[in-house]
Amino acid sequence: MLKGTIYICDDEEEILRYLSKVMKAAGLAVSTFTSGRALLRQMERSPGECDLLLLDIRMPDLDGLQVLKLCRELRPDLTVIFMTAYGTIDSAVEAIKLGAYDYVTKPFPREKILGMLENVLERERLVKENRAFKENLHGPVPDHLVFTSQKFRAVYDTTLQVAASDANFLILGESGTGKELIASAVHDNSPRRGKRFISINCAVLTESLLESQLFGHVRGAFTGAVTTHRGLLEEADGGTLFLDEIGDMSLAIQAKLLRVIQERDFIPVGATKAKKVDIRFVAATNKDLEREVRAGRFREDLFYRLNVISIHLPSLRERPEDIEPLARYFLRKYGQRMTKEVTGFTLDALKLLMTYSWPGNIRELGNVIERAVILAPGPLISTDLLPMENSGSGAGPRQGTGMASLESLEREHIRNILLRTGFHKSRSAEILGISRKTLDRKISEYGLDKYRIDPDRENL
Repeated sequence: MLKGTIYICDDEEEILRYLSKVMKAAGLAVSTFTSGRALLRQMERSPGECDLLLLDIRMPDLDGLQVLKLCRELRPDLTVIFMTAYGTIDSAVEAIKLGAYDYVTKPFPREKILGMLENVLERERLVKENRAFKENLHGPVPDHLVFTSQKFRAVYDTTLQVAASDANFLILGESGTGKELIASAVHDNSPRRGKRFISINCAVLTESLLESQLFGHVRGAFTGAVTTHRGLLEEADGGTLFLDEIGDMSLAIQAKLLRVIQERDFIPVGATKAKKVDIRFVAATNKDLEREVRAGRFREDLFYRLNVISIHLPSLRERPEDIEPLARYFLRKYGQRMTKEVTGFTLDALKLLMTYSWPGNIRELGNVIERAVILAPGPLISTDLLPMENSGSGAGPRQGTGMASLESLEREHIRNILLRTGFHKSRSAEILGISRKTLDRKISEYGLDKYRIDPDRENL
């Protein structure tokens, strides 16, 4: 027996009686309409009641294509199947282009129409269940995860689906694509969310320091170990440990990490007794780990232990529709941090942001917007504040300038404010939003005293 409510709209009452009898016998609730206007009045009263609409393509008051457009305004997600005679198949094909699910030609045998309805209603049931699962189980997307693209939505949905398990998770993708944010989302939506989420970048530490940070050490384990140190494995017990850039971990540390994953215990450096731990591991890398395994630089057994579930984060150039919302997010973030009223972008600046290739991905975009906010003299970011040249999708840094460091940008900004105020320190500190003491320190640190207009003037 089938379940659902079917609306049938056709100006031939014989067709309505036949279909109504067949569908009610199959367990379906049926409402019939002899005109498009009558159907639309019912749709306006109860837009959510109908699970599937069977619609004749040719009717006297409104034709099927007009009714389809109006129904879409009331129920954008409504599944519509057109009924058509042999001579109007071209119109039915046009209807599919406008969003109809399918069409069926008259006359239709009972087995054919019921088989088609069974398939469509099952599809609708699965779509509704999936939508409810995503909306009700996981709740809204956190504010710091900014996206509108379907490509990243698919990544996020997968992240939420696997978060409920306790399987290890591998995140692949270019640098700067937001791997730590996804790792954090895995933890926040998992049963471990009440425990700690700890992150470590394996690429920035030497082998000995990484070992000490992960495993900890006891007093006297090596020269300089004057106290016992708890490692991140112990700190993450019960929670999640995120190993960023794991492709840069040495083979020796890989072997020790493999033991932790397999045996759920570890031995601190210099100790003799193992400590039990319960940790979910989330790892990330911008390297091709399968290639690293073939080259002998990454252990195959560790790769398979970490790669229980994996996702690939798309680069920013693969999801250009996310560039503008991310840029506006960073604009608000850094504007608030620097207490500056920078509210938007000029059209040319926005175009430049959209056409740049972003080799550094979201991290580079954030740095570019931070730089622009620091230097912005007014409420809008213009192209002269963006360190790129517009040369289409392959745009790159402006020739001769490159990407300036934040330190050099800060020095330039403070120098400009001092010159504009005649080196009046109190006024400059107020404009910069920092204390007079901090300004004095930065003037000394950046060697800005040489720009003083009147060396004998005392600025209070």
